Amino acid sequence: MSDKPTVGVLGTGIMGAAMARNLARTGHPVRAWNRTREKAEPLTADGVHVVDTPAEAVRDADVVLTMLYDGATVRDVMREAGPALRAGAAWVQSTTAGLEDVAELAALAGEHGLVYYDAPVLGTRQPAEAGQLTVLAAGPAAGRDTVTPVLDAVGARTVWTGEDGAAGTATRLKLVANSWVLAATNAAGETLALAKALGVDPRSFFEIIDGGPLDMGYLRAKSALILDDRLSPASFAVATAAKDARLIVEEGQRHGVRLDVAEAGAERLTRAAAQGHADEDMAAAYFASFDETAEK
Repeated sequence: MSDKPTVGVLGTGIMGAAMARNLARTGHPVRAWNRTREKAEPLTADGVHVVDTPAEAVRDADVVLTMLYDGATVRDVMREAGPALRAGAAWVQSTTAGLEDVAELAALAGEHGLVYYDAPVLGTRQPAEAGQLTVLAAGPAAGRDTVTPVLDAVGARTVWTGEDGAAGTATRLKLVANSWVLAATNAAGETLALAKALGVDPRSFFEIIDGGPLDMGYLRAKSALILDDRLSPASFAVATAAKDARLIVEEGQRHGVRLDVAEAGAERLTRAAAQGHADEDMAAAYFASFDETAEK
């Protein structure tokens, strides 16, 4: 018998699957559910028990971990799981959601007697698979002994932002961080698109910024995915990035600040998804610079 918390994982996409796998590898009993069960089945090789319903995943769990598409999806899935939720269990909510969603989900946690932790993560496929995510977390200190082993299994560090998960302090920080990530991703794509249009070898651009304050590893990493045609499998998909971009724009509007770059970035990502790149890495926003899917 394991002395580590039993974890019910809801959602085994790019991030959720990696998190479930690392939890099992570190000795946690894990039950996982995904809307499309076939996508979760490979986790059985790592000791994860894949189940058919959300209720089966959370029954008797010490910790429920949600990593789904958006806040509305989390709400619906947790309502499906509702009859099996154990009062007193911790809910680690890692899906990137809006602040109104956070308040609603925290209220739902209260209805079921769950201890709510607002816990989005920073990182993409590779750090998720390596257990090297940065977890941004807010929730009561009194229950952290239960959730800390779970957070340590999926992340390299946890940054605590407060003791009230309903206040969404962790989600607020995540949206700020994502605004930078998405702006940098879109800027990289536009730079390469302009280079293509003007007949400039991208290597010339990289040479002139090499080692200076304009150079950055992220720019080179995302550019390489485009130039080397390595957009699949995605580290973070265009469709999900577009959803996050819309959340950022909406929160800016709600709080009285214009986010022109974020709004344009959301439109670019949405256009790239419509062109057929929804499941590719978010660097594929590059294609939104062209009227039709372009040759690189």
